[in-house]
Amino acid sequence: MALPTLSPLDGALLVDKPATWTSHDVVAKVRNHFRLPKVGHCGTLDPMATGLLILVLGKATKYSERLMSSDKVYDGVMRLGETTDSYDADGELVDSLPVPPLTVDDLNDAAAAFTGDLLQTPPMVSAVKVGGTPLYKLARKGQEVAREPRLVHVYTYRFDDYEEPFAYFRVSCTKGTYVRSLAHDLGQKVGCGAHLTRLRRVASGRFDVADAAPLSEILQWDLPALEKRLIPFLKLKSYE
Repeated sequence: MALPTLSPLDGALLVDKPATWTSHDVVAKVRNHFRLPKVGHCGTLDPMATGLLILVLGKATKYSERLMSSDKVYDGVMRLGETTDSYDADGELVDSLPVPPLTVDDLNDAAAAFTGDLLQTPPMVSAVKVGGTPLYKLARKGQEVAREPRLVHVYTYRFDDYEEPFAYFRVSCTKGTYVRSLAHDLGQKVGCGAHLTRLRRVASGRFDVADAAPLSEILQWDLPALEKRLIPFLKLKSYE
């Protein structure tokens, strides 16, 4: 089979996504800044989340699905005692309860119930589509619909610090895992509720956020600088 004709701009770019930006915003900004015809991303991050976002340019978009299927690692912070409708800090407060005396060991004991194979029901405030409509659009109208649970796998869910009411943790999991659901579920288990306040993706497969460039820096580059930072198309197969 003949190799495709490649351009130096066919490859993957590791971006350190800032908070408040959607993954689509990042794609659009990079595409427009460099005047590129084809840019995609591998694995959506919520607007409040930061960290590793893999962009694929040109012919490298053919690897999007395969790179997206990789396992992920996240660092997060949750606030105990408050539950929101979206399970994160962007949602509306729906319940507030006193936080019981807890230690890091208590939190890790509770988190153990949410490792291994799990059936997760997507939050109503999510981009999952039901009947062609994203759930978050239905949620904005006050509608709640039945959602099909999805099988995910959580390899590790560990807390390393706790300063009431904030608990700091790391999760390694398969693609499609809702970390904000893990925060919500742990809050229910310890009896006071919780929601996610910060989330940072630190790894996706063999890619690490330490090798990513901040979006603000990328938007100062010219095309030659971009070419130097791209992972070439022919190297991407080794990252699957």
